[in-house]
Amino acid sequence: MVSRNKRTALVIGHPGHELRVFRWLEIARPAVFVITDGSGRSGRARLPSTTRILDQVGVCRGSFYGPITDAAAYAAILNHDFDLFVGLTRQLARYLIEERISCVAGDALEGYNPTHDACRLIIGAAVEMVERTTGREVESLDFLLTGKPDDHVNPVANHTTRLELDDDAFARKMAVARSYPELESEVNGAIAQNRLDAFRIECLRRVPNRPPVFGAEYKPYYEQYGEQQVLSGHYYQVIRYRDHLAPLAEALWRQVEGWLQSS
Repeated sequence: MVSRNKRTALVIGHPGHELRVFRWLEIARPAVFVITDGSGRSGRARLPSTTRILDQVGVCRGSFYGPITDAAAYAAILNHDFDLFVGLTRQLARYLIEERISCVAGDALEGYNPTHDACRLIIGAAVEMVERTTGREVESLDFLLTGKPDDHVNPVANHTTRLELDDDAFARKMAVARSYPELESEVNGAIAQNRLDAFRIECLRRVPNRPPVFGAEYKPYYEQYGEQQVLSGHYYQVIRYRDHLAPLAEALWRQVEGWLQSS
């Protein structure tokens, strides 16, 4: 059940991710944070399309809203320029404290895109900072950005928020999704791979603040995709979990450990 009275935040890696939880967005009315402008390789930001949706729903923006390009985010991960992500984490934590946010939702750790995973790492570290500072619990929720929204979700789990949209709510959601020009191919692809009615469901799962550590056998999709892009000449280097994302997770958790001394 989604409470309209709970102070909430939505933190997403790219503009457009709000479409996956559009009904939740309508109900919860969170402050929305976005890490990148969604420009991808094209260099054309898709942030204005998300701004239009947020204005339509009537929700506010958080203290950062697409401050960097996708290229800058990937370069920072590759170069271990973790200060960028540390700054966003601390900024988010301060906002959560000052605004007494009690629930934060955002991208799941799926191994699909490094910025999505970095977003989840930022959320987890920021929520941990808030809990250590204030002593109050902050609910941390994730939602899937690939496949069906209720994949890998235990339907009887006590810590899963599950919304089943009625016809009116579903029609609004699909109208908004189809009016997002920069995501036309992604929306059509998701519908082609799944039943349309699959997106009538929205699931947000309670997750721990500290991410799991994966073993040597783990090879996320973004590594496989990156290897193809390097061969095609689009990228010059592959972002890898062990070389880049795992060190980022460690760097953010070191900030958590030092948060009380420096805040």
